[in-house]
Amino acid sequence: MNDILHHLLLADDDPDDCIFFKEALEELPLSSTLSTVKDGAELMQWLVAERENFPDLLFLDLNMPRKNGLECLSEIKLLKNLTNLPVIIFTTSFDPAIVDSLYEKGAHYYVRKPAEFSKLKNVIHKAISLASKTGKKQPAKENFVLRCE
Repeated sequence: MNDILHHLLLADDDPDDCIFFKEALEELPLSSTLSTVKDGAELMQWLVAERENFPDLLFLDLNMPRKNGLECLSEIKLLKNLTNLPVIIFTTSFDPAIVDSLYEKGAHYYVRKPAEFSKLKNVIHKAISLASKTGKKQPAKENFVLRCE
């Protein structure tokens, strides 16, 4: 078991995806806490207001109501107290132009949500491990998209 406690925040409007994420996280050899928000507007309110257990890492869905993930990422990277928050895009879609834009806007990793639970566990673990190693630094572009194995 890893001794580091990871404070994670998941922004996703799909309740089933949130449940699967939580269940996958619970099966990983990591110490973690997970908070969830259901849309982009709620995410930004949470990030601005929340001070206790501030996330070490944000998993951000792109397709959310009220404010989408791209809008949230842009806001996060403009706010001085949030600019260093590592953001992992966690979404079902894959459009190379959008992926490029997300990297340019400062996201740390891009993950296409896998349908298989074992792949979900693996990619969440990989994302947390890589983000822990790189810290606040964005990886090289060739390492931006994490593949599900």
